Order: sequence, then structure tokens, then C-alpha cells
Amino acid sequence: MAASSKKVYELFVTKIPWTVASREMREYFAQFGPVRSCILPFDKGTGFHRGFCWIGFNSEEGLINALQKDSHILEGAKLHVARNKDPVSRRLTKEAEDS
Repeated sequence: MAASSKKVYELFVTKIPWTVASREMREYFAQFGPVRSCILPFDKGTGFHRGFCWIGFNSEEGLINALQKDSHILEGAKLHVARNKDPVSRRLTKEAEDS
């Protein structure tokens, strides 16, 4: 029952420049609210991240604040930010990365 009461306030972010690390992603999105998690999957073959990540907020307020901003720009690149509607896709990507 505890698992069902846990809410997920998560963004799916794409078009992340390869020069941006998870630390920078966390710092950037912290301006909208406390960040619970930042999952930035890496490609084992290239050693670079895959250009997308999931940002989890502690509250819905942080999520809404981030979604209300017109554009998110890091290192000159415009990020594509959307509410993550499928938390299962994050888990499947993480499992594939670990194998």
C-alpha cells in the first residue's frame, strides 16, 4: 500500500547537449523546486549520455513551475521538457543500461 501512495512528479527532458552532466541538470531544475532525482542514462559504447533524462521533484509544485517556463536553455541549446506520463519507460531504460 505504501508504494501506491507515492506520487511521481517527473519531467522527461530531451535534446540535452552532450556537454551537460547530471549535476548541471539538477542545479538548473532546482530553481523550480527541490529535485529528488536526475536520471541521465549513458551509452556504454560511446561513453556519452544519450541526450535525455528524467527529473523527479519532491512536490507537484516544482513540476508545475518547470512546465510553466516558456523555454529551458542550457549551454545555448533549447531543451524539450514534458511531463513524464510513463514512469515504466524510465525503469525499462535503466534496466537495459544495467545489463
